[in-house]
Amino acid sequence: MYDFWRLFRGYWNSEHKWRARGLLAFVIGLNFFDVYLLVCINSWFNEFYNALQQYQADSFWPLVGEFTGLASLHIFIAVYAIYLRQMVQINWRTWLTNDYMAKWLREQSYYRLQVLKSDTDNPDQRISEDINQFVLLTLQLLIGFLKQFTTLAAFGVVLWNLSGAFTVPLGSHEFVIYGYMFWFSLIYSVLGTVGAHIAGRKLIRLNFDQQRYEADFRFNMMRVRENSESVAFYRGESSEGIGFKERFAHVIKNYWQLMRQTKILNFYVNGYAQLAIIVPLVLAAPQYFAGGMALGGLMQTVSAFGRVQDALSFFVTSYDTIAQLLAVIRRLLGFTEHIEEVSAIKNGVQRGEQAGQELSLTALHVQLPDERVLLQDCTLALPSGSRVLVTGASGCGKSTLLRTLAGIWPYGKGGITFPAGSRILFLPQRPYLPLGSLRRALYYPLTTEGNPERLQEVLELVGLAKFASRLDDIDDWSRILSLGEQQRLAFARVLLVKPDWIFLDEASSALDEPREQEMYALIKRELPQVSIVSVGHRSTLFAQHDTELHLAGDGSWQLRPVQA
Repeated sequence: MYDFWRLFRGYWNSEHKWRARGLLAFVIGLNFFDVYLLVCINSWFNEFYNALQQYQADSFWPLVGEFTGLASLHIFIAVYAIYLRQMVQINWRTWLTNDYMAKWLREQSYYRLQVLKSDTDNPDQRISEDINQFVLLTLQLLIGFLKQFTTLAAFGVVLWNLSGAFTVPLGSHEFVIYGYMFWFSLIYSVLGTVGAHIAGRKLIRLNFDQQRYEADFRFNMMRVRENSESVAFYRGESSEGIGFKERFAHVIKNYWQLMRQTKILNFYVNGYAQLAIIVPLVLAAPQYFAGGMALGGLMQTVSAFGRVQDALSFFVTSYDTIAQLLAVIRRLLGFTEHIEEVSAIKNGVQRGEQAGQELSLTALHVQLPDERVLLQDCTLALPSGSRVLVTGASGCGKSTLLRTLAGIWPYGKGGITFPAGSRILFLPQRPYLPLGSLRRALYYPLTTEGNPERLQEVLELVGLAKFASRLDDIDDWSRILSLGEQQRLAFARVLLVKPDWIFLDEASSALDEPREQEMYALIKRELPQVSIVSVGHRSTLFAQHDTELHLAGDGSWQLRPVQA
């Protein structure tokens, strides 16, 4: 219950709480009024069937008119109760989705989850589907429970009064049971709820696993789509096909188990529901045949018994829904806990700004999660305009150093101080191109666009003038552009953003050497005051830098000038 409350309370205590609570209260009020109409229709059964039994033709049409009015009002209330409940649902889902997206994006949690918590599967599904399921199922069960509780209270009184007393002879004594049909309905429903739990308790785990297997299967196909060119080069169709089949086999195997368990539960629930149709007739038959109850009373009793039994059987008929909700709660709570875990990891590296033009590293210590040291006690000062090439063997920590400078790698200690007010831009080896227009991709991460004429000029400078006519085309540009073109687009971003410090993590690896030299020369010409820190393996990069920071991989390092 506490787990449910952790997910439930946020929206209802948020800045929208009074509007949300008011709308929910109105929806609940409509459901209560609908129960009142059902009680009126139940009373109408008595009058209508008594009129039929007594051949009162003059009462027939007025009673039909009365039913028409009650039924019309019931339809109107029922439709708007669902419509307004859906309004609550979409408002709640919007708030909860925005809240989870903010947590996921805050402090690079999306990155930390991927790097540090590999068991966090499919966060996209948890935000898009699980939140929707949580809100939908919670409202269904909450409003359904309140409506059935009100139905039980209203029709319980009706059933108690209609069923009268039942005399049970026991030897020389007689026991009188008042409201016997109500008590029988209560016992029948309690036993039914216990039976439903026994028949369907395995569904909770099976629903949880089914969502996970479905998401893994879909994610595997998405990975192939995103890396289709690499798969095609490797001729990896057979290997990927095996992977698809393995993951789909998990989906099917679990679904068969889900089907078998659902079949058992459905046998039970349907048998329980069908038995409930005949039971009130059997219980009321003695009074009816003894003349103690008219046809109208019999039909009203049967209707009231059905309403009471439905209300008491709420957990029986909703057991599958409850199982789905519990599975969703487990997935969302797992996601929440993992976000909280990675957010709680404090970055031991202190980042700050200082007056002056130097980038300073003070006793910087960088390590891996397994505590293997990559860089130890690195203290240096890089003046503005520096052009530093970070070198070292593969795996020595060059890219991890850039992650530390960017503030996204939490495993380390020491201090990093940037010049006050300096603009910083990091270029990864594979540039990220957001979905949308090419114009948006060029200005990323800026949220506002600049001078269109400058954009045309920049495209010509980086050799992408052929795309000038397609700036507003919306497409998957990471698929259309080659890796080399994507890297040139990243250099175009540098010219548009105009940073003071640029950090390049093999950002020119897909370019041929003349083009690489041209891009570095372009930055030097267009942004002569810019400072550059590059990671790379090519020997040709030495000509573009004046200082080398060499990492040995065991924690030691050396800063030395580049020899001409």
